[in-house]
Amino acid sequence: MSEHDDRRPPKNAADLAELTRVYGPFEAEVIKSFLESHGIVSVVRGRIDGFIYPFTVDGLAECKIMVQAADLEKARELIASIPAPDDDEGSEKPA
Repeated sequence: MSEHDDRRPPKNAADLAELTRVYGPFEAEVIKSFLESHGIVSVVRGRIDGFIYPFTVDGLAECKIMVQAADLEKARELIASIPAPDDDEGSEKPA
């Protein structure tokens, strides 16, 4: 981060709040990048088992997306604004 960057990592774990849980490091990194593009610093905590073993049973590969408690409400609003993959909003319809 540059010296002019307002986004700062949390000073300790007590400053973090859980935003959501996903299954897999790739989805977690997409969400992390999305949040950071909106000025919210996030941390991904998770288990690497799912990355080593190709299955996600009983919490294997579960990743928690953590944000600063002060940013939690804004982050929830941003996540809620993401269209679901099967959502037709914004898709082109054949003429």
